[in-house]
Formats: sequence, structure tokens, C-alpha cells
Amino acid sequence: MFEITPNTIDVDRVVEAVRHDEDGGVVTFVGVVRNENRGKQVLYLEYEAYPEMALGTMRQIGQEVADRWGLGHLAIIHRTGRIEVGEASVVIAVAAAEAAVGLAIVLAFFRVRKSVRSDEADLLRN
Repeated sequence: MFEITPNTIDVDRVVEAVRHDEDGGVVTFVGVVRNENRGKQVLYLEYEAYPEMALGTMRQIGQEVADRWGLGHLAIIHRTGRIEVGEASVVIAVAAAEAAVGLAIVLAFFRVRKSVRSDEADLLRN
């Protein structure tokens, strides 16, 4: 499951999409908008992306992560548009028989953050 969406991310839906009876664990990373950046108050974030390019990159990252750690079930969902403080901007979930899936989450997140976001703007209060 790979999605770019302007809508609120339903974390439970993402977890259920990757969880299967043969899995011993599901690890989920939820990136949220924080209220401060570089010493200034963040009011909200706005993300823009080129959906076709971003989805292709997300699928490639997902395949690399799945191949490296032998994962069968992985999801990456990224929001675009205006996202308020405390709301999820990205959700990455992996499920596998082994507990090492957490390593895959960290790698996937940093690859997505670097590769998918074409424009990120913090709206800061001075």
C-alpha cells in the first residue's frame, strides 16, 4: 500500500492493511507535525508532491526495504496540503514474522523524507 493523500491518515487502516496472521509483529512509524522548528513556533505545514513521481519512488523504496529484510507487508502513506500541529504527515508500517522489522521502518522513513517530498514549508510565527 503506497499512497499520497490530502486526507487525514487513518493509522489503524494502515496497520490492518499490512497485518496478516503469519506475522509476528507490526511496527509503525507515525511522523507528526511538531509545534516548534529552529526555535520558532510552527503554525502548520504544507507539503506538495508530484504524485506519479512520489508514488514511483515510494514503491521503489518499499521494494528495496522488503527485499533487504524479507518483508512481505509494507505500507507508506504521505499527506500533502495543509497539515496542522499534531497531525500525521507520514505513516510507515511493516509486518513480518521477525522483530527486526523496526530497522526497515527507520530506513524507509529517512529514504521517504529525502526522496518524496518535493516541497515542504513550515509556517512559522516570529
